[in-house]
Amino acid sequence: MNALLSDWTTAFSLPPFAQITDADFGPAFDAALAEARANIAAIAASADPADFVNTIEAMEQAEALLDRVAGVFYNLSGADSNEAREALMRDLAPKMSAFSSEVTNNKALFARIESLWQTRDDLGLNDEQMRVLTLYRRMFVRSGALLEGAEAARLTEVKSRLAVLGTQFSQNLLAEERGWFMELSDEDLVGLPDFVVAAARAAGAERDVQGAVVTLNRSLIVPFLQFSPRRGLRQKAYEAWVARGANGNAHDNRAIAAETLALRQERAKLLGYTSFADFKLEPEMAKTPSAVRDLLMRVWEPAKRTAEADAAVLEAMLHADGIEGPLEAWDWRYYSEKRRQAEHDLDEAALKPYLSLDVMLAAQFDCANRLFGLEFREIDGPFYHGDVRGWEVTRKGAHVAVFLGDYFARGSKRSGAWCSAMRSQKKLGGDVRPIVVNVCNFAKGEPCLLSYDDARTLFHEFGHALHQMLSDVTYGFISGTSVARDFVELPSQLYEHWLEVPEVLEKHALHWQTGEPMPADMLQRLLAAGTYDQGFATVEFVSSAMVDLEFHAGPAPADPMQKQAEVLEALGMPRAIRMRHATPQFAHVFSGDGYSSGYYSYMWSEVMDADAFAAFEETGDAFDPEVAARLERFILSAGGSQDAEALYLKFRGKMPGVEALLKGRGLLDAA
Repeated sequence: MNALLSDWTTAFSLPPFAQITDADFGPAFDAALAEARANIAAIAASADPADFVNTIEAMEQAEALLDRVAGVFYNLSGADSNEAREALMRDLAPKMSAFSSEVTNNKALFARIESLWQTRDDLGLNDEQMRVLTLYRRMFVRSGALLEGAEAARLTEVKSRLAVLGTQFSQNLLAEERGWFMELSDEDLVGLPDFVVAAARAAGAERDVQGAVVTLNRSLIVPFLQFSPRRGLRQKAYEAWVARGANGNAHDNRAIAAETLALRQERAKLLGYTSFADFKLEPEMAKTPSAVRDLLMRVWEPAKRTAEADAAVLEAMLHADGIEGPLEAWDWRYYSEKRRQAEHDLDEAALKPYLSLDVMLAAQFDCANRLFGLEFREIDGPFYHGDVRGWEVTRKGAHVAVFLGDYFARGSKRSGAWCSAMRSQKKLGGDVRPIVVNVCNFAKGEPCLLSYDDARTLFHEFGHALHQMLSDVTYGFISGTSVARDFVELPSQLYEHWLEVPEVLEKHALHWQTGEPMPADMLQRLLAAGTYDQGFATVEFVSSAMVDLEFHAGPAPADPMQKQAEVLEALGMPRAIRMRHATPQFAHVFSGDGYSSGYYSYMWSEVMDADAFAAFEETGDAFDPEVAARLERFILSAGGSQDAEALYLKFRGKMPGVEALLKGRGLLDAA
């Protein structure tokens, strides 16, 4: 019996992870795709006149089994990959793309949708149903439903090839990160804080190496670059980190990036758009490449001025150490950490014992309780990996969701941090409650001690999780995070602000050994340093966003690396700072279409999140119940049930300007 295809009798209808084998996935996808195809064919061939129930609601339920199987597999393939899962990913990419194209190219099916669209004002639809109909029609049109003949066939080929390339890009990057490490002798460990040494030894043990190693996982390599006094080792590690996907081996991603950009441009042309950016941005809040460029450049100039002033200070520190020559990229974090200690008397090694994973989890749950009345009860597995923890989420005794947390770096997990749903909320066909997963890549330790940036990442991903868990819509198509790409980061970035509320850290930042709270003067210094090094962080981000935009806003570059260099030169990129994500490792943009032409969206959302938190600050209470109720009603529970701008206006009453963002990053004086 295939566990993926049987009824799940587990608590909360969780996937029966202990019974699922890798051999189950292929047959389960075959069965699920066959069932979905049959359901779609029946809808399209129905002799009954099209109505909302027999067409749109039927489509909403047509792929239920496929959604269930995919919800398990794609979560596992990102968080706990292996050779069998990677092989199936490669096999599934064209199959899933082909199925999607079959649906959107089905002329009889689109004719039913179009007939509903043309008579929409006479159907008696409520607002949510009208929104769902609008989005279904838009999805079909943007997928090529209006194309005929050779153009329709070519678009199907292009989308299939893009799916294959995205999978290859991701797997190449994972292989690069899994394959490289640098062994450290006892002498090489001198000067590193205990938490870095412990993480390096744990990474060595995972790779069956006697002793400590540095890997290309951000949670280990960044603190190594911050604290290692050995400049040669910093350079070696840094150059390996930024060379991922560009090493001229079987995992090189440069040709994949070039082909991807060319195919995206072809796709846009087939659909009648000047560029892929024009196509991609049309349904977003930004709407046009020029609007994105304007936002990024308004932030770039003050960020660059701040970063250049900071670079001069750090270079003077480098020279004071007797090192000639310019400040290099592998020097920045090391001297910036020294400067932070000197100017803010803030030593990350002294700070981290107060920011263990357990106390920060308690903090994020407590904030959710105070804001939205949610309660979290830890539950037993088994889950898909031994590192995973689970909680039942309730409110006033009623079940809301299951929340899974997968927090530690390992070789089977792709880099970064993300939120996904194994099951999304919906009411059609019964009250379906979500299973939400947060994935991070913290260095595993006993205990796991977080940097302040790590804690911010934890809160960020939990903001996404709240968007999924508090969703309250009828149709899965608009559930949770199914919103405009430049709106989806609002809940996540907004939730980060509660980490900066003094009373939160006063209550929860407890020393992992003694249980003592963080000293008041340390807390004050931590919060005072909140905008420290924001020139660097903003330049890192905006340069990546501009490269992404310019890749897609004109003709596809034959050589993306040359185009990247041209964009950075035009920006006047500071010498000692690199893009946060260089092209061959830019998974946001090349592992799929999600953030292509859309990496800017973090900053677009940040304009709103700064303003949204100000709504709480204006009341004098970071947990004001009336503002929290509006936030849940109009943002967190609404999903994609309305246009993003309309939802924000209902919450806040106005749209914000970029000044709130600059103030939040400490860049207003440089503007």
